[in-house]
Amino acid sequence: MINIELNRVQGDFGFEARDANGHMVKMDSSPESGGENFGVRPMQMLLMGLGGCSGIDIVSILKKQRQQVDGFKMHIEGEREPGKEPSLWKSANIIFELTGTIDIEKAKRACELSMDKYCSVAATLKGAGCEITWEVRVVAG
Repeated sequence: MINIELNRVQGDFGFEARDANGHMVKMDSSPESGGENFGVRPMQMLLMGLGGCSGIDIVSILKKQRQQVDGFKMHIEGEREPGKEPSLWKSANIIFELTGTIDIEKAKRACELSMDKYCSVAATLKGAGCEITWEVRVVAG
C-alpha cells in the first residue's frame, strides 16, 4: 500500500505532499482561482507523472537493447476539456528527444511499448478518455 501525507503550508491552497521516503512536492492553485503560485497545479502533475513514467520505461528498454542514451528530454503539451467540472485531460502530445548512439527504430519501438503497454500513468489517462499522441526525435551523440 502506498502512503502519501499532504499538509497545507501556505495560504489557502498551498500544499506539500510527502511520500513514505520523504520525497516532497509542492502544489497550489492558480492566482486566478485564489492560489499563490506556491507550487505545481495538481493536474499539471499528472502530465509530469506521464513524462516520468514513460521516461523510466523508455530508458530501461533502450538500455536492455544496448543503446547509448546520453540525453533525454520530453516536451508534453496537454489540453483539458473546456467548460466541464471536473475538467479532465482531453489530449496530450509528447515529443521525446533522445541524444546518443540510438537506432531510431528501436527508440520508436521503446516509446510505443511504454505508451501502449508499460506506462501506468498513460493507461490511467487513456482510461479517462485522454488521447495521447507522441513522436520521437533522435540526435546523434
